[in-house]
Amino acid sequence: MSTTVLDTAVIGAGAAGLTVGKLLADRGVQFELFDDHARVGDTWRERYRSLRLFTPRPLTSLPGLRIDIARFGYPTAAQMADYLERYAAHFHLPVRTSCRVERLTRRSDGRFHLALRGGDEVLAEHVIVTAGAHRIPVTPSFAADVDPPIRQLHSIEYRGPEQLADGPVLVVGAANSGTDIALEAAGAGHRVTLAGRHPGHVPVDIDRPIGNLLSGVFVRRLLKLTIDTEEGRAAKAEGRGHGVMLVRNKPSTLDRAGVARVGRVTGVAAGHTLADDGTPIEANTIVWCTGSRPDLDWIDIDGVFAPDGSPAEFRGIATGCPGLAFVGLPFQYSVLSPTLMGMGRDAEYVVEAMSAPRNAESATSPALLQAETPSAARVAR
Repeated sequence: MSTTVLDTAVIGAGAAGLTVGKLLADRGVQFELFDDHARVGDTWRERYRSLRLFTPRPLTSLPGLRIDIARFGYPTAAQMADYLERYAAHFHLPVRTSCRVERLTRRSDGRFHLALRGGDEVLAEHVIVTAGAHRIPVTPSFAADVDPPIRQLHSIEYRGPEQLADGPVLVVGAANSGTDIALEAAGAGHRVTLAGRHPGHVPVDIDRPIGNLLSGVFVRRLLKLTIDTEEGRAAKAEGRGHGVMLVRNKPSTLDRAGVARVGRVTGVAAGHTLADDGTPIEANTIVWCTGSRPDLDWIDIDGVFAPDGSPAEFRGIATGCPGLAFVGLPFQYSVLSPTLMGMGRDAEYVVEAMSAPRNAESATSPALLQAETPSAARVAR
């Protein structure tokens, strides 16, 4: 067993973790990143193969290195994965891959203790958790009552249409991932029903240059929807942001593909899902695009979590555990906090606050924290 002593341990080497790592490296901080995947970028390699982002190139690139795509292009998941791997190598960021943190505790001397799989340990003065907002699938409780022969999978598990059983497919959740999967299933010859409220859509075609530019305007508007504003605080409290409006797909696109649309799925009767009007929905496969949550069960420190199980934090700084912070949480500062478009700003705030404890203390004043309501909203990629 070996022991590593650091100033800062960064848990997670995805886009958020690498952004934090670059900021720490620029400050000369002694740190390492720990990731349980075999390669940097594997979180993107695990997404469905047809995934194409809708973040404009200037907002997709991490600090200091532009992603290698066309000016008005959008990367695929595979391109994003390779870019993150290249980013870590380009800046010589110290990443330990295939290295899972099994437990995070705090010692009596104030230092954090990271117990790694395999028995090694790390002692750190500070810990920044960037382990991802979407790690554990969330499905409705009645999913357990679906007839066993009906194949069920979550969008986190979905890779491609070869996973779908022959026959009709039900996709539950009509936001961006749900519509992507519904269109792909229809293209593979399945009769598809898409369930869920329509969250609205961007009226322009983002894959055209003018649409690309206009989508950047839309993103910048969302960046202003923060907890500093009354509208932003209300959005966080209401859990809005779950199913941010469709960006690439449109209702007309679904109609042309022959995707049938119904309202919410409200339950199960005789093993079959029911639409909100009580009509059974025929399906041999159900793909649940119903959200996900962070995996933080390995944090074993009193005072870190709020009563609802979410981290007790203000702009990512843990309010009950000095020296601990998060980047990439849902609505950490804005509706875009867990996305490539919003996490960079949050990372800058956290690294600055961790470097200047007095700033962190003022940022977590009771008057400001009173306005906070933890949320588990999911936003678009």
